[in-house]
Amino acid sequence: MTKLWNKSGWRERPQIQMPEYPNQDKLNSVTRHLSQCPPLVFGGEVRSLREQLAEVCEGKRFLLQGGDCAESFQEYSADSIRDTFRIILQMAVVLTYATKSPIVKIGRIAGQFAKPRSSAFEKNNGIELPSYRGDIINDIAFNQEARVPNPDRMIQAYSQSAATLNLLRAFSQGGFADIKRVHAWTLEFTEKEESDRYHYLAGRITDALEFMEAAGVSANKIEALKRVDFFVSHEALLLEYEEALSRVDSITGSVIAGSGHFVWIGDRTRQPDGAHVEFCRGIENPVGIKCGPSMEPDELKVLLQKLNPDNIPGRITLIVRFGKGRVFEYLPKLITAVKEEGAKVIWSCDPMHGNTEKASNGYKTRRFENILAEVKQFFAVHREEGTIPGGVHFEMTGTDVTECTGGLSAVSDDTLGDRYHTVCDPRLNSSQSLELAFEVSEEIAIRAAQT
Repeated sequence: MTKLWNKSGWRERPQIQMPEYPNQDKLNSVTRHLSQCPPLVFGGEVRSLREQLAEVCEGKRFLLQGGDCAESFQEYSADSIRDTFRIILQMAVVLTYATKSPIVKIGRIAGQFAKPRSSAFEKNNGIELPSYRGDIINDIAFNQEARVPNPDRMIQAYSQSAATLNLLRAFSQGGFADIKRVHAWTLEFTEKEESDRYHYLAGRITDALEFMEAAGVSANKIEALKRVDFFVSHEALLLEYEEALSRVDSITGSVIAGSGHFVWIGDRTRQPDGAHVEFCRGIENPVGIKCGPSMEPDELKVLLQKLNPDNIPGRITLIVRFGKGRVFEYLPKLITAVKEEGAKVIWSCDPMHGNTEKASNGYKTRRFENILAEVKQFFAVHREEGTIPGGVHFEMTGTDVTECTGGLSAVSDDTLGDRYHTVCDPRLNSSQSLELAFEVSEEIAIRAAQT
């Protein structure tokens, strides 16, 4: 993959969605500093993730990827990290029972600070300013000074990511992830009157855990039931940051993107000859490709050749995002292209980005029923095609926000403003996220019954 490649080669390619820094000397100083900092993740962790993702390709594991649309400097706290980690663990237990296989858990966290935008400018009360592009680039405050790209924000993003990873590693290995504790939290959710339809499945999980304990397989005796592997991911959008944190792995000699275990290329930046594809083709990390309605089958074939010429399983995840009602039109064509190439890929469903709309009161939102409909259509297409639906990808938070409508939490257009905290796209709250996990488990059960 690294033949005729170097980590700065992206600078010679067309650059989309990249900020223009007014002070190049300051930018160079920041990137030099970051290039001397320890990487946030390490080669052994990256290889472990890729090995697990290779099993997702074969249907032996299932991928759960979720977290913030865009991390915020202002809302950063240990509690928010804990709550997001906790809900992902709860979702994973439900999905583990449904799939009868391990769940690969990847958070959109500890690096998801940059966001592509549909327009370079935004207007408010007749005033036009450069768009907010995420806290790693500029500030959300609507004034000229705040919207100027500032390289120093990369250092703050690095520091926050390092502290976040430190806490996540402690949670994942220190007993917080004990399977009985996690399931107890889920039982609290299913004992609510409005969620009784999920109580039966939760009871089955309880029975399974009690049987395991009676048979001598309990968290008190088996350390693996107290600990989990947890990986972090983000869109590799800000390439100055990605290059500065890339490192040559001392064991393999390959280049690791030290900013996160898993990175993806966005739907707006996946040009085969563009800067983002050029950077990602040479790193050892698993790489995701967002595939929206504009993705053509021939373009996908070119991307697969560029990003995974050796057809290594676990290297490429295709994160499809079409919108409710469009899956049957677009997904089969991409599946056919992958079959024709003989490519080993993971198919993951992102039902969030194609279902964004504006509510009657002006809030940007997503409707739970539309999100769920796209997930069901994703599974239906794979049943028809005889291919493996390998995972799901959600924008979500562990806190009780009111940003997406519907679900058992009964968020409506009228209540969106109660706790609407996102700095970019609307996220599922903890109740909606867990509800969706139960719904996905039902789709998995349907697939299992038909195979």
